[in-house]
Amino acid sequence: MPFTLHPRLAADTAFIADEPLSRVLLMNDMRYRWLILVPRRADVTELHDLDAADRATLTEEIAAAARKLKDLTGAAKINIGALGNLVPQLHVHIVARGPGDPAWPGPVWGHSAAVPYAAATRDAFLREFVTAR
Repeated sequence: MPFTLHPRLAADTAFIADEPLSRVLLMNDMRYRWLILVPRRADVTELHDLDAADRATLTEEIAAAARKLKDLTGAAKINIGALGNLVPQLHVHIVARGPGDPAWPGPVWGHSAAVPYAAATRDAFLREFVTAR
């Protein structure tokens, strides 16, 4: 069965890139620089559903995305989590956090309604992320 992105993730994010394992997405909430990595494997809901090689690849992709996000944003902290209560498809949140963000120091989940990006701002960040080392 082929990989299909969950409709909620598709609706709430913008495509950044495909890594060897994961689709990298930007959450459509301009208050935070928030990435989501989704392993491109069908019917995977839990980390332990991936084989050992894919788990290792996902870990490296998370680390690389987190480093890049921290370098680009200067965030005080990078939060990483895989919740999946609303979207069962395995996906990993990588969120740049710092004093002054609306939810700091609490969690971003459930804090308040998202504030969508203006298209130009979103597209500028997408280009910056893709071209960053």
